[in-house]
Amino acid sequence: MKKFEEQTIQTESIYKGKVISLQVDDVELPNGKTSKRELVKHPGAVAILAITPENKIVMVEQYRKPLERSIVEIPAGKLEPGEEPKQTAMRELEEETGYKTDDLEFITSFATSPGFADEVIYIYLANNIEKAENKLEGDDDEFVELIEATVEEAEQFEKDERIWDAKTAYALLYAKAKGILG
Repeated sequence: MKKFEEQTIQTESIYKGKVISLQVDDVELPNGKTSKRELVKHPGAVAILAITPENKIVMVEQYRKPLERSIVEIPAGKLEPGEEPKQTAMRELEEETGYKTDDLEFITSFATSPGFADEVIYIYLANNIEKAENKLEGDDDEFVELIEATVEEAEQFEKDERIWDAKTAYALLYAKAKGILG
């Protein structure tokens, strides 16, 4: 048994959507009592830290409905069934930015909101990026604007809360700590 493990007694499926599903689990707690847990199930995602030959960070700005505003992020996307995270990263980089690479380096992965969701994001560093001759088409319902920012511009985006998501903040912190951004 894992420390503080909660044994699932029953699961009730509430909703199955295109991106997430929702369920309520009845669980037995370590002290023998029972409780309910509301869970968001997600297939996982990738995010890509890509640096241009001019030492600029490749990002996109897009509207995020849950926040009711646009934010600036590193390119990212959901894992498709049967797709390895590295494949997803290569596809998403090209779809969202028009850049491509065969040189991806795994940085880390982390749980985005472990209190209620099982989503894990895998972050990759894209080395030796170049513009694709024929850019892959993105999702029909996704509208993004390409931004290539200097370190100083990205730091200002953070101060202005234009960068306001964990994956992008983490990737920038990692890049600064490792000296990737010069």
